[in-house]
Amino acid sequence: MQEHPSSVRSFDASVKPHRPPHRSLFERLTALISPEPDNRAELLDILHDAHERKLIDADALSMIEGVFQVSDLSARDIMVPRPQMDVIDIATPIEEWMPLVQKTGHSRFPVVDGDRDKVVGTLLAKDLLRYYADESFDVRHMVRPAVFIPESKRLNVLLRDFRANRNHMAVVVDEYGAVAGLITIEDVLEQIVGDIEDEFDIDKEDDNILRVRDGVRGPRWRVHAITEIEQFNEALGTGLAEDAVDTVGGLVVTRLGRVPHKGEEFEIGPLHFQVLRADARRVHMLLVEKLPAAAEATAA
Repeated sequence: MQEHPSSVRSFDASVKPHRPPHRSLFERLTALISPEPDNRAELLDILHDAHERKLIDADALSMIEGVFQVSDLSARDIMVPRPQMDVIDIATPIEEWMPLVQKTGHSRFPVVDGDRDKVVGTLLAKDLLRYYADESFDVRHMVRPAVFIPESKRLNVLLRDFRANRNHMAVVVDEYGAVAGLITIEDVLEQIVGDIEDEFDIDKEDDNILRVRDGVRGPRWRVHAITEIEQFNEALGTGLAEDAVDTVGGLVVTRLGRVPHKGEEFEIGPLHFQVLRADARRVHMLLVEKLPAAAEATAA
């Protein structure tokens, strides 16, 4: 059957071919001279160049780096280790653990029943206000379900789950199902925007160095860059020294001759360093792993 010419013409007129946006001669020449980045490293180099040319500020650069790093880190890398967890044991009278709630100022607590490995849920601090107003208050009725995640869960996936399910805290378990630590949405966001401090965040020397699960090379610690070198050496059994600086962060910058990027890895003496948090001005948090030879010497 032969189609009517007019119908064909009307159909063709209604269909507009897709045309790419017009680029100027300058844009096309720029694309030939400076091709698009092929990998993340090239993209980061472009961003750092943009910062040096003051096209983006240091905070913006740090947050972009943080977004990249979140996809590389897992829950085990930033979790609060099991020994440092602040928990509520509902097997004990409320009067015994209420001072802990008031002292720490946390908004949420993991709830255990007689054993740290027996997490039965979470408790919101605001729910405890009823304790002072209701004589028939039963803390077990206030406990909400806990969220459990494996140590290997990527932070970008965890952040998406936190947002989708409106959760703020998860209990991290190892491959055997035992409690390994605790992680909050604040911990994940701090990898992107830096430290989020409130009136309850107190800088204590005891919190500057936290032992975490051993890595592929040996024992590992999460270290605040402001930690004094003397305290660092004492905790790790090392002998690092730098006359011009007093802190671990200062030592790192001095040895490298620059401020390292977030996610960068390097070795100083018997230690392997990974930068967990940093901006264009200074280092904030480091993951330090003792190399095999140093670990064996310490053990001996």
